[in-house]
Amino acid sequence: LQITGLIFGGMGMVGTLAATAMPQWRVSAYVDGNIVVFETIWEGLWMDCISQLGIRLQCKFYDSMLALPPPLEAFRALMCMAVGLSVLSFLLAIVGVKYTQRTKEGPQGVSIFILAAGVAFLLTGTLVLIPVSWTGGSIIRDFYDPEVPVPLKRELGAALYVGWGSTALLLAAGAMYCHF
Repeated sequence: LQITGLIFGGMGMVGTLAATAMPQWRVSAYVDGNIVVFETIWEGLWMDCISQLGIRLQCKFYDSMLALPPPLEAFRALMCMAVGLSVLSFLLAIVGVKYTQRTKEGPQGVSIFILAAGVAFLLTGTLVLIPVSWTGGSIIRDFYDPEVPVPLKRELGAALYVGWGSTALLLAAGAMYCHF
């Protein structure tokens, strides 16, 4: 169970890092009957990208931290905290698993590392879930809002799915370690 938790936590950590770095949080939606599509627009936490005909990709980092909307600033902060906490959680889990294998007589020392890793994984999963779900909810709300112009409608991007998968893995790892 500890090794499975370690694998889930490691995969969740990598997924958290990937979701934070990926520019595909919001992807342009093609709602009209026009099937000729020349550009795909991606919006992420750190940059916007435009893919032209799937051949040429141009990405541009956001110019100013002060010009960003407050939710985007908060999502950046939460995801950066989640990346740092996921690395710490993973290291705690490694120490806990190694300490469990080396000492057979002291279960109290083992439970501290394992329990700390479990709580940290649960907290990390929650930190990832908040910005990913909030962004997904706003995309869906804007998509069905008739007042939002069609060119501004977006769809759920791949980074959101990676974030939800990472959340599931991190919460599962946390539950496994808190079970001990």
